[in-house]
Amino acid sequence: MRPFDAALDGPALNLADLAADARGRLDPVHWDFFSGGAGEERTVRANEAAFTRRWLVPRVLRGVRRRDLRISLFGSRISMPVLIAPTAFHRLAHPEGEVATARAAAEASTIMVVSMAATRPVEEIAGAGGPLWFQLYPQPDLDFTASVVRRAEAAGCTALVVTVDSPVFGRRERDLRHGFADLPPGMSCENMRDATGRVRDIQMDAGLDWDRIAWLREVTTLPILLKGVLHPADAALAVSYGLDGLLVSNHGGRQLDGALATLDALPAVVEAVGGRVPVLLDGGVRRGADVLVALALGASAVLVGRPVLWGLAVGGAAGVRHVLDLLHADLDRALTLAGVAGPADLRGDLVATVACG
Repeated sequence: MRPFDAALDGPALNLADLAADARGRLDPVHWDFFSGGAGEERTVRANEAAFTRRWLVPRVLRGVRRRDLRISLFGSRISMPVLIAPTAFHRLAHPEGEVATARAAAEASTIMVVSMAATRPVEEIAGAGGPLWFQLYPQPDLDFTASVVRRAEAAGCTALVVTVDSPVFGRRERDLRHGFADLPPGMSCENMRDATGRVRDIQMDAGLDWDRIAWLREVTTLPILLKGVLHPADAALAVSYGLDGLLVSNHGGRQLDGALATLDALPAVVEAVGGRVPVLLDGGVRRGADVLVALALGASAVLVGRPVLWGLAVGGAAGVRHVLDLLHADLDRALTLAGVAGPADLRGDLVATVACG
């Protein structure tokens, strides 16, 4: 393994370069934890492959000398429609963990979604100064769940992202082969620390249902987004329950192997919602053109997870910032070449779907 470094050895040209560099720096067990998925990892591969079936149909002579990538989401004005997805255990990638990630997000003027399984407490992550949302696995203990929500509110998180695709843990065979089931000594899921100081285990709850979501809606005034929606009927139900947004996600392929790629699920979810709430997407975004495609098909923004961890492993906050800068520059270039001045001007007729050869 190569050591962690506070500076990049040399600017990676793309996210694949960063992934290759990160793999050389990370413990192989931790690399497999971050990069692996459930079962045969069909869904992991499908998320990226879905973008290869989409082709851009650019417009010309559009006069797009001035472009503006900024968008607003739930009161936050951010530099581009790219957010940082919630991912666990950032201290496995870099000693500063989620604090470094948050600092990069703040510098890049975008939103970080803090994982409930973060290895730094939300209060310290909030110290980086940028806008934060908080990802929640609703726990069977309702009092503890409410206390976690209150803690996120007190730290200044401005939205709640509720993961609903995890009634049980996915079977991740890479982790099983390594026997990786817990954090190393000295690391904990700090947002699971209760009032007594004990760090609780995150419990997946097969009994989670819409009644629990209705209860949660009464617990907080924060905007609530459901993360893990793929079926349009669930999207319509979410709107009827007063949810504020949806995140089309299959957990990065880490839960149900064989679940539909998020980009393939997106159009039906967007149609079911009918513009009533924002629809976001994660899974497989690796280039600015991917962001463009997702937005043209109806997403308000996208989130990236694994690439952020690669950047973190390579260069800490500077590495994460490099990921975000690459995506910003690549999206700006793609918009210009497609004849589009900004995200609000994207339309579905810019995208054609062609099966892989």
